Amino acid sequence: MNPSFCFWERTGVLLPNSSIGYGGTVFYRFCQLSSNGIGVEMEGSKSFARRDRLLEIEVKVRNWWEEKDVFRAEAGEKPPEPGEKFFGNFPYPYMNGFLHLGHAFSLSKLEFAAAFHRLRGANVLLPFGFHCTGMPIKASADKLAREIQQFGDPPVFPTEVEEQPGEEPEPEDPNGGAPALPDKFKGKKSKAASKSSGQMYQWEIMRSFGLSDSEISKFQNPYNWLSFFPPLAMEDLKAFGLGCDWRRSFITTDMNPYYDNFIKWQMRKLKAIGKIVKDVRYTIYSPLDGQPCADHDRASGEGVQPQEYTLIKMEVVSPYPPKLSSLEGKKVYLAAATLRPETMYGQTNAWVLPDGKYGAFEINDDEVFIITQRAALNLAYQNFSKVPEKPTCLVELTGYDLIGLPLKSPLSFNEIIYSLPMLSILTDKGTGIVTSVPSDAPDDYMALHDLKSKPAFRAKYGVKDEWIMPFEIIPIIDIPEYGDRSAEKVCNDLKIKSQNEKEKLAEAKRLTYLRGFTEGTMLVGEFAGRKVQEAKPLIRSKLIEIGQAIVYSEPEKRVMSRSGDECVVALTDQWYIIYGEPEWKKLAEDCLSNMNLYSDETRHGFEHTLSWLNQWACSRSFGLGTRFPWDEEFLVESLSDSTIYMAYYTVAHILQNGDLYGSGTSSVKPEQMTDEVWDFLFSGGPYPTSSDIPSSILNKMKQEFEYWYPFDLRVSGKDLIQNHLTCNGHIMLNSEKMSKSTGNFRTLRQAIEEFSADATRFSLADAGDGVDDANFVFETANAAILRLTKELSWMEEVLEAEASLRTGALSTYADQVFANEINIAVTLTEQHYQNCMFREALKTGFYDLQAARDEYRFSCGAGGMNHDLVWRFMDVQTCLITPICPHYAEYVRREILKKDGFAVHAGWPTADSPDLTLKAANKYLQDSIVLMRKLLQKQILGLIYVNEQYDGWKEECLRILQSKFDSRNRTFAADKEILEALQRSSVGQATNSKQVQKLCMPFLRFKKDEAVALGPQALDLRLPFGEIEVLRGNLDLIKRQLGLEQVEILSGTDPDALAKAGNLVSLLNQNPPSPGNPTAIFLTI
Repeated sequence: MNPSFCFWERTGVLLPNSSIGYGGTVFYRFCQLSSNGIGVEMEGSKSFARRDRLLEIEVKVRNWWEEKDVFRAEAGEKPPEPGEKFFGNFPYPYMNGFLHLGHAFSLSKLEFAAAFHRLRGANVLLPFGFHCTGMPIKASADKLAREIQQFGDPPVFPTEVEEQPGEEPEPEDPNGGAPALPDKFKGKKSKAASKSSGQMYQWEIMRSFGLSDSEISKFQNPYNWLSFFPPLAMEDLKAFGLGCDWRRSFITTDMNPYYDNFIKWQMRKLKAIGKIVKDVRYTIYSPLDGQPCADHDRASGEGVQPQEYTLIKMEVVSPYPPKLSSLEGKKVYLAAATLRPETMYGQTNAWVLPDGKYGAFEINDDEVFIITQRAALNLAYQNFSKVPEKPTCLVELTGYDLIGLPLKSPLSFNEIIYSLPMLSILTDKGTGIVTSVPSDAPDDYMALHDLKSKPAFRAKYGVKDEWIMPFEIIPIIDIPEYGDRSAEKVCNDLKIKSQNEKEKLAEAKRLTYLRGFTEGTMLVGEFAGRKVQEAKPLIRSKLIEIGQAIVYSEPEKRVMSRSGDECVVALTDQWYIIYGEPEWKKLAEDCLSNMNLYSDETRHGFEHTLSWLNQWACSRSFGLGTRFPWDEEFLVESLSDSTIYMAYYTVAHILQNGDLYGSGTSSVKPEQMTDEVWDFLFSGGPYPTSSDIPSSILNKMKQEFEYWYPFDLRVSGKDLIQNHLTCNGHIMLNSEKMSKSTGNFRTLRQAIEEFSADATRFSLADAGDGVDDANFVFETANAAILRLTKELSWMEEVLEAEASLRTGALSTYADQVFANEINIAVTLTEQHYQNCMFREALKTGFYDLQAARDEYRFSCGAGGMNHDLVWRFMDVQTCLITPICPHYAEYVRREILKKDGFAVHAGWPTADSPDLTLKAANKYLQDSIVLMRKLLQKQILGLIYVNEQYDGWKEECLRILQSKFDSRNRTFAADKEILEALQRSSVGQATNSKQVQKLCMPFLRFKKDEAVALGPQALDLRLPFGEIEVLRGNLDLIKRQLGLEQVEILSGTDPDALAKAGNLVSLLNQNPPSPGNPTAIFLTI
């Protein structure tokens, strides 16, 4: 059980812990009941003093921010210059529950970017709204009302229970019908809840939010949800440290009269320019809700579209068997759904699933279709049912009842075919009836082959020989390389022996179906000689025209609505936005081409979405939202009222006067916001002379919009590209999928209480960049608590002993190196923030900088650290971490560094250009020390030999490589050319050339690879710094690191120096020093 957030299970009363809070908002600690009924904290004996210090700092800092309203954003009087302003936004979350770490991860990308631009001096607007439109809240409220009606108020649920340790109910999706549960729920469930639906009762979900029974009943009113959750989300985001101008926050739906007015204007505007039309078309539909089910209305199946089939009417020949005798006098058909109507000429039989459940469904007064219940339900919503939207089953059947039925099938060259058993039919796709064309369908070919070749198989299902044996393959389509019996050819090529070899058959279909469509030629029928792709629509149209087929549609995959029912495809008359209109689509594609998307994967997602996005159903009849102004039977659906709300942010504070619901006092009334006013503000319309809104307010609102637009950054999850057209990756917790059902889940409020806001933000930054799935690791958050609090303690200790710091100019090699590392951190971290690579920014601006500080402390030795350099480090590190850990940074700036102003507005630190040569020299020094420490035993004297320039055969190899290297493209001439140059050189002409060339080859390969990776400097004869100078300048450090009493730095080319090695000179001969690789010899005196 997690100690973060819960309720007193016995009474439903929240237990406050007053030591930790969001300022005015109290956290709640998860308690359990002991045997005597007393609540006991679950945190155990572990100390939380460090975390609690951060929480206390955060409360203090937020009070500072609120006192000065530091995140208030006002538009400038003049249009902003490039980089002068920053306006970013995040898809406003759905308000049916608490915000969780998935929300926080996506939001952190925007928050870090906005904080960076604010720090650099930009005028930053980060607003945040709350989405309440759509059906999930209404569906949950109605569910609650049904439970009260059925079980009472408060409800008494079925008392028969069974222990189910380790199982948890799976609440609805966090963006949908029920909010996220605060923690893992285990234990007892009623049989009704656990066995019938697998979901918790809505009342139980509401209890899990800490609501008492007396409060829950109020949530039958969906508008009570809108009053409850948005303020809590706002408090959580304030505790998170979000740099938001909260005056501009709002909720959607008609509960907010200003936003309601705004959406009505948007709809009227789109209709006036011909972008909204009413049409009849196929759409995913929820029978329970009685309306189309868009992506945001779905519990599963997001992105699934209707799949259109041709339904072939295969007439059952009279007289009917006894099971169908009640249908005499009606035309009865086996109705098979196909995507390949052009192949109907080659039918040899029909297939049914022996164990499948079918029914004879009344289509109209004369016709009956034998299909599955699922297919019948889809047809009923497509005007193919005697009773609209209610399929009427006249006879219930199984597949066994259908085996052997004689059929007359459209276009078939066989006058009569029979229905036969096939074991691989899926009844959750199509109608459960399948046509058989063994010439071109590998599945059909192998199933027919099995029945013909296996008498026992036929006998098992009562298949008579005359139903199958006379029927041979009928060639109908010629495909290059596969001929006119493509299925047989491919099955033989792949050595498929049975219809049960599913993987091979899938490959066979892949090979034949696409080639058949793109390259196949019809051999038979009215369109013989024409390409399949030309003939297919003509054959389909003809079949439908003469009444031998109908159009049938169903979801591509299973779709579940948030109300819990399986969706169908319905033919609906509703309002659509025509996004696929060519001119409009071209504008979107042009806009996309000029956008920085940070990832090719994101761009491809955009392009794919724009390619299929055509008519979008924008009306609903159930849920919350804005009524269509010209057709109040319908509501504007939840994505269509979310396309331009970013513009509303620019004027929301003026219209709503800081009231979230637009219900407070304002100098502008909702009814004053006429279409002429909205056109003036957002569409370049003329000044609305008929408006009675003061001109100063009108001009101020227009100025706000024109100053902030276009916005600069939009951030969301990669799965929402098709809805929001924005992208970053998903987040996992501790390398596992975040899931309420497994308990691997955290709300934002829980994470802040468990780790603090800044440690949570730190771990979110460290979780990952780009569109790859990120990983929020609890160990990282706990380590952040330790790092941040230890750094606070270190700075406080340094300032207490400030007098001991060395004063004056930067005089030592260590000073120069550390100052250079600070410059490098400033430069690289700025680049990473600009590119939204926040994990990299955390690395260069915090981890690497701290490592450089620790190295500097050690390198200074007894001389101590430089006062001004230490202060610069503390100041710079505070600035660089500010976007990620703003509370910590604010506290350091004011309380420790005693600086005026706010850290969030401090300005980006200045820095000299990084000295990469100095960095390389220091790396050489540190690497050399590490290598020597590995070789050292108990000696007290060290002789370090250096050769600062390549000579001999190595020098000759490098000069050859230099002459054969293209530095612009980082490529070399052909190896043959390099080897020829080597053979012509002094090395190749030497008497021992073969022996030397054996040494040359690996050296040449190594240096080539190095040059390709690093550039032409890898081919220099010496390093860009003096090795002897670097080592001699740091003798004290080397001696301290190695624990030696004496160290000498010597030239490997000086005979006198070599003599000092005595009888160990052989070690130098075996491992001679070279540029970048000194050789150390250790002696005992």
